[in-house]
Amino acid sequence: MDQVGHGRAGLNIVAGWNKPEYEALGLTLPDDHETRYGYAQEWYDVIRKLWQSREHFDWDGQNFHLKGVKGDPWPVNGAVPILNAAGSELGREFATRNANYLFTPAIDLDRSRTEIQALKEQAAAKGREIGVLTFSHVICRPTEAEAQEYHDQIMSQIDWPAVDNLVNLQFAHAQSFPHDLLAQIRNLMALGHGGFPLIGTPAQVAERMIALHETGFAGTTLSFVDYVAEFPYFRDEVLPLLAKAGIR
Repeated sequence: MDQVGHGRAGLNIVAGWNKPEYEALGLTLPDDHETRYGYAQEWYDVIRKLWQSREHFDWDGQNFHLKGVKGDPWPVNGAVPILNAAGSELGREFATRNANYLFTPAIDLDRSRTEIQALKEQAAAKGREIGVLTFSHVICRPTEAEAQEYHDQIMSQIDWPAVDNLVNLQFAHAQSFPHDLLAQIRNLMALGHGGFPLIGTPAQVAERMIALHETGFAGTTLSFVDYVAEFPYFRDEVLPLLAKAGIR
């Protein structure tokens, strides 16, 4: 992918949290974060060596035992940007040690501002720089009333037992969302997996994205209910406002 994209690929490392996915494949999700992140660290160490080595090598670790392995082709730029979403203490240690960008939810922007500063300081203590990203859900329409009407239409069709199952899984096995906030964002979990809501007119959506930038986020992913139908309007109406504001 990196070769085809001429250096445009990135790698998102997930240490595992969705227990039913593991059970579906006859695998066991370790209960403790130490084991999960220990496995992830060794896995990434192997990947990094595959990217760096031009000769075959052996690997005899705790989780991987390899003989005569070699990676080919290599990333165009020697490596690809590493992304990671982490909320636990162990997860953030992993992310600030290995990742170029760390995902964290934006729920309370005042809280996010403090959190971003702490993450950057944690990375700086390791001699590294990281960017902090978040994720957002977009409903953009010509008028605020139209955007709210579509929001209400979507929310009227939510499978709430499925949402509660997702929230319960997050409580049980993941720490990407602060647990003291998770119970407060049931509606956001239903609408866009807890993403920051960008709902309204192009000017209102752009204003909310500028607020994310001013909070300290280096960027955000975007999700739509119907990407193919909705993205062209976002592209034509919102992106020029971001360019005018100097953040694109």
